[in-house]
Amino acid sequence: MFQQTLVLIKPDGLKKSLTGNILTRLSETKLEIAAAKVVRVSRKLAEKHYAHLKDKPFFDGLVKYILGELHERRKVLAMVYHGEDAIKKVKELAGATNPEEAEPTSIRGAYGRITTGGVYENVIHASANEKEAEREIKMWFKPDEVIYHIYPAKEVVKNNIQELEWA
Repeated sequence: MFQQTLVLIKPDGLKKSLTGNILTRLSETKLEIAAAKVVRVSRKLAEKHYAHLKDKPFFDGLVKYILGELHERRKVLAMVYHGEDAIKKVKELAGATNPEEAEPTSIRGAYGRITTGGVYENVIHASANEKEAEREIKMWFKPDEVIYHIYPAKEVVKNNIQELEWA
């Protein structure tokens, strides 16, 4: 089944110059990159991305982490990978969320760590399932930033400017 998944190389991955290593590992999946951009994450986007964890005690730490406040790297490399079983392939390659539980050969197992403050610096985000992938991709990308028409979109005119937005 053809799917798409959001992949984020988080601020710690960028600070440690792991982008090339992670992209090389992701190329093993034989998936295609359908979109990619460097994003300065806003607080609004961070809170929206982690909204499902809002009631957890570690929510504020997650938001600070993705904002880059812990690493002096206020950016994330956001990508959409597309292809056969994309979600499963990327999740397996990423490894367990907790770097100490991740297989040593996974991205998180090789490059992640838990800080003394208890923050999981796991270098990469991968969508959990198809519903989350769609929610996350639509949050991080506009339709015209993705080279495939992966979800329905419609043309709209805003301030006399016609653009494409998610339907």
